[in-house]
This record gives sequence, structure tokens and C-alpha cells, in this order.
Amino acid sequence: MPAAPHSLLSMAQALADGTLRSRDLVEQALDRITDPQGEGPRTFVAIHAASARATADESDQRRKQGHPVPALSGLPVSVKDLFDEVGSVTKAGSRVLEHAAPARQDAPAIANLRKAGLISIGRTTMTEFAFSGIGINPHTGTPANPWDRANRRIPGGSSSGTAISVTDGMAALGIGSDTGGSCRIPAALTGLTGYKPTASRISTEGTVPLSFTLDSVGSLGRTVSCCWAADRILSGQSVTLSDTLAPRMTSAPRLGVLRTYVTTGLDATVARTYEHALRRLEQAGAILTNISFPELDTLPDINALGGFPAPESLTWHEKLIEKHADLYDPFVLKRILRGKEQTAVDYITLRLRRRALIAKAAERLDGYDAILMPTVPIIAPRIADLHDEGHYAATNLLLLRNPTVTNFLDRCAISLPCHEQGSAPVGLMAMGRHMGDEHLFAVAEWLEQALSRPNS
Repeated sequence: MPAAPHSLLSMAQALADGTLRSRDLVEQALDRITDPQGEGPRTFVAIHAASARATADESDQRRKQGHPVPALSGLPVSVKDLFDEVGSVTKAGSRVLEHAAPARQDAPAIANLRKAGLISIGRTTMTEFAFSGIGINPHTGTPANPWDRANRRIPGGSSSGTAISVTDGMAALGIGSDTGGSCRIPAALTGLTGYKPTASRISTEGTVPLSFTLDSVGSLGRTVSCCWAADRILSGQSVTLSDTLAPRMTSAPRLGVLRTYVTTGLDATVARTYEHALRRLEQAGAILTNISFPELDTLPDINALGGFPAPESLTWHEKLIEKHADLYDPFVLKRILRGKEQTAVDYITLRLRRRALIAKAAERLDGYDAILMPTVPIIAPRIADLHDEGHYAATNLLLLRNPTVTNFLDRCAISLPCHEQGSAPVGLMAMGRHMGDEHLFAVAEWLEQALSRPNS
């Protein structure tokens, strides 16, 4: 079986050229999922082997017969266990929903994937109800980070299985959600690229909600172009093999390098790797300006009562908790129940303070092509070190701190790997403007190319 090319678009080109078959990609993915020495059992909660093979054969046959097919037809993708897929039970990483009825229709985002010819290879594990950036799940098990399997480090969450499905070649692309970093955190910790769109661009209908204010539908892939293609498909647009990231950067980008709030508490590896990445971008021609946004220091106070996720998740979970509280992950249940701490006045005040911070961010940040910061302040800790509730909570807050900025400000962001191959994965995050997704992808492509150049 030929080795799969690196990116989603290069795989699609190989399929179009006839040098690769969809069935080859599906079989390769299934082999890795079912490898008894691999992370498959902790990465997938359901495998769509029969339907994936049948759909792959149909895609290959249509190509062989010369029928037109969508450019990405036949590529296997993984789907986070948060999205409705017709015929599958959406458990959202929980025991509470184990006996729910199978979905009668696909979530709109998943329907768009199928329309584009992408093949769901299976449903991936996640933090229960997406309520943590760590990725540990006591019900399904937690897949280990590929960087250091010997010490079984966290994959990041909540889209934990989504990330490992891509790092381990179980899928060409992973579909996840991002409420406070759930695509970007695992991308940063495992060395992938992770994208969070402007929330309103992609429908969250047909997903189990965490926060209907902050939820967004994103992706994890190996390259910027992978996430770009996924974003177009998820948002109902088309992709052709003649497409390029548009508009491309015609000159080096102007980048605001955010300091203080997002750079406190960096571990030595992240600090060293991030600063080295900034130097490489500057050497490539980027115009870097250190900036501060002191109003961000108010975020912990604004979210002191659990922010939007606590009351909005409690709205959805309240009746389930009354009947099945004992089935919840205790760490997750505690965070949901914080919703009881907010009054109507608290919630309305939260919305007003968010609106004011969004307006202030537009004044301070919109003069740059993108705003840079470390995706997360630490490298992936060991799973075994996070059994203590206090340490778990502190680590979770630290992982969420920087990515959450984007969700709260209603913007788009991408995490790019910026570490040297073989070293601990570190993510560099570029944040764009509200509805500035296309421009951010152009900036991200420039950053990716600059970071991939040999060190000078």
C-alpha cells in the first residue's frame, strides 16, 4: 500500500491522479485504529468500518469511470463524539447519554462533509461534555500524546481523540469543537495545526452544547491548508484542486506580539521555543511589534463565576443531573454546577462586559494582520500527575487561559507548531479579526512557510 501524502490537498491530488485509492486510505486508517499496540481503543468510541469501505469503493469507482466527484471525495476524517451523525448515538464522551436514541440526521457541519465526499471513519473520544482542556476521560480512557508515549502525557482537550486520530494516521483530518481552545490546545500539545473559526460562520446545530455563546466548529490537521480546506467545507463552501489559500499575503505581515497576560507562567521550554519562533519570523521579514492589552487582566474577574460555560451548560444538563449525577465525571460535574452561582444580573453583566471588551479589542488590535501569543504556556504534562483535583483544576485553567481569549473576543485563531522536530511540541497562536478568517489563513500560510525554513 503506498504511503499517504502529507496534507489533505496532496492526498486529494493523488486520488485525482490515480496514484492513490480512497480504499487504500481507509484501510490504512482502519489498520492503525485496530492495531492492538496502538492508541485506537482510547481514540475512537465508534468505528464506521463497513460504511467507510463502501463509500471509499464508490468514490474510487466513480473516479475510475470518469464521473465528476468533489475534490476531497474519498478522504477519511474523524468526527468528535459531540456531533450528530445519522445512525450513531451522540454520547459526548459521557455515560449519561449511552442509551440515547441514534441521531436521525447529520449535524449541518457533518452533512457538509458528506456532501464534499469526505468519509467519516469513526467517532473520537473527548473530555466528557467538552468541559476541560486537558483531555482526560475516565469513561473511555485517554489516548497518550505521541511525543512521549513512554510517560503517557495528555493529548489536550477537549478534542483529544480528534488530535490523536490525525497524529497516528487514523484519519487524514479531524473535526472538533472549540469553546475555549478545544481544537488549538491538543494541536499545540501534539504538534498539529488547529483552527477555531469566527463562531457564527459554521453551524453548531446538531452538537451537544457547552456554551451556545462561545461554541465553534473547528478542525485539526497537519498543515494550514488542511484546516483551510476543512473550514471551507464545514462552512458550506467548495474546494477545488486549483484552489490556493486566498487572498495570499502580497507582503510580509504586520504582527502584534501580545505580552503580559498571555506570557506569564510560561515553562522554560515554551518560553525558549516561542521566542526562537518569533526571531525566525522576523528574519523572514515579518514586522513584529510588542503590544499590551491591559484590559485582558480583567478576564479572570469577568469569568469569576464560571463565565458563559457554567450557566449555559447547566441550562442543558439540569434535568440530566437530577437523574444521573452519579454518572458524570466529578471534575466535569463540579464545573457545570457552578452555573448555580450566577444570578440573572450576573449573567447580563457578563454579557455587557464581554461586549465592552470586544469593542476595546477592536481599537487596540485591528491594526495588525494577526496577534501572536503562545497557544498554551506549558508542554504536555503526564496523565498520572493530574489525578489530584487541585492540580487538575490549576493545569486546566492554565491550558485554557490563552486560547479562551479568542472565544471571548469573538474572533478566529489558529495554532501552528513552532518547535524543532523531535522536541516537545509547542504551539504558536495567531489570532485574527472577527470574520477575518480568510485573511488569517493567508497570514497563517506565510507563518507556516517562514517557520519551516532551515534555521539561519
